[in-house]
Amino acid sequence: MEIIPLLGMTIITVVLITLLRQSRPEMALLLSVLVGVLVFLRLVGRLTELVEAFNFLASRANIDHLHLQTVFKVMGVAYLAGFGAQICKDAGEGALALKLELAGKIVILFLAIPVMVAIMEMVLRIL
Repeated sequence: MEIIPLLGMTIITVVLITLLRQSRPEMALLLSVLVGVLVFLRLVGRLTELVEAFNFLASRANIDHLHLQTVFKVMGVAYLAGFGAQICKDAGEGALALKLELAGKIVILFLAIPVMVAIMEMVLRIL
């Protein structure tokens, strides 16, 4: 199971961050970001496989790749905004985290417009 090494790494990091936060809070934040990036990098291969699987399914179902790309962009924005917001919260900047989450939601709404238009066109064709 791939989760066990990630779990071990994050638990050790949490202990180190807890110890560092008392004397060197800036180092604790840096360690948190570093391990977050390492976890993401360990998962990039799996994410690539997942994208390929979704592309295969979309081609089999005759789904426009533009719509699938939009879904991937929305997921990317959601994860990145959430990751950035958690970093802000770890740094004690809750207000900034909320603003980043709001920005992510607005970007997602903007990205969703072409899919919403396609759905509306499909409904109009059915009617």
